[in-house]
Amino acid sequence: MARIETPKRVRGTQDIFGDEQRRFAHVLATFERVRALYCFQRVDIPIFEATEVFARSIGETTDVVSKEMYSFPDRGGDSLTLRPEFTAGLARAFLTEGWQQYAPLKLATSGPVFRYERPQKGRYRQFHQIDAEVIGAPEPAADVELLVLADQLLRELGVEGVTLQLNTLGDAETRDAWRQALVDHFEAHRADLSEDSLTRLAKNPLRILDSKDPRDRPAADSAPDIDAYLTPAARAFFDAVTAGLDAAGVAWTRNPRLVRGLDYYRHTAFEFVTDRLGSQGTVLAGGRYDGLIESLGGPATAGVGWAAGVERLAMLVPETSPIAVDIAVIAEAEEFHLPVVALTAALRRSGYSTEGFVTGNPKKRYEKALKADPAYTISLSRMNGLPHVGERGRRATFHPDELRAIIDPITNGLA
Repeated sequence: MARIETPKRVRGTQDIFGDEQRRFAHVLATFERVRALYCFQRVDIPIFEATEVFARSIGETTDVVSKEMYSFPDRGGDSLTLRPEFTAGLARAFLTEGWQQYAPLKLATSGPVFRYERPQKGRYRQFHQIDAEVIGAPEPAADVELLVLADQLLRELGVEGVTLQLNTLGDAETRDAWRQALVDHFEAHRADLSEDSLTRLAKNPLRILDSKDPRDRPAADSAPDIDAYLTPAARAFFDAVTAGLDAAGVAWTRNPRLVRGLDYYRHTAFEFVTDRLGSQGTVLAGGRYDGLIESLGGPATAGVGWAAGVERLAMLVPETSPIAVDIAVIAEAEEFHLPVVALTAALRRSGYSTEGFVTGNPKKRYEKALKADPAYTISLSRMNGLPHVGERGRRATFHPDELRAIIDPITNGLA
């Protein structure tokens, strides 16, 4: 008979288990707890959207849209795309589901996202993000609240060595003037630019500023800063954001080369970065996108948000502990199998994490139970021909009367 070959895990995906899964779950649980402290509503949106949602919102000239999206025709001939990020889908939902009536709207979500990239440490083709957005709030206070939320999340996760890098992209007038100054500067250095940056020069010149190609760095490093082109209103907005962060006790540093290439980005851009993940140092990033809703056909609507990779955060959190077993219940004879089933069910319904041990060698079940490191053990056996309920507290903090009220009604019928 021919050997049946076992299917392999698809490249760029992962099976999350053990300590890795506990870290992963810890990130999500902490995010859910912290977002509730800031009164951000949980929302869940589809994993796939019409391709145009991402092409129009992320930008057709970006690598995400041109190289990394998982797009496919469905049976009706429509082009669909697995979401590469959350913001576009949330903006679409804001328009199509009538959420404008609730603005300003504070939203939080999480789940898998998909990008066809070269897999490497902390980067997968199916990975997971947490995401927080404020839609319909043009004031700098929204930027501050999102940044303080992110700072508290990282603190409560125990992530160390993270720096908040902050920049302003100004308002529309600022950005137009700065963009032209950059075009003029890079045109003067055209012969020194990489092929990718020559393409960016025509479509997206701001992206040259954060190019990783060594050929681009001299021209990028000598490019004019945005500060010379800030309007009074744009400068006041950025000052309000930094003052809010200072008031909340959130440390930050200015990075004048931190940019977002698409035209609908405005004012605040930020990244929380670490040196603990090698070159892939960004763990949380976002910015203000006051023109995004308009790019999807909606009215002028302010927006600001951030996203973070769950896998990267999970790599940075302290080691977690396995699930703690409150009580182990052992059947030391086959006749106690069903009483153990009844007792474990009753204990679980009462809020105790409980494991029952009813299989394998009866003489070794107690030894096996102790390997689960329970706080408390209950064993059902026979002593002198009579049923016996043995109890052993190791580090239990349970009130004896509460346990007896659960145990006695079940074990009294064993005689």
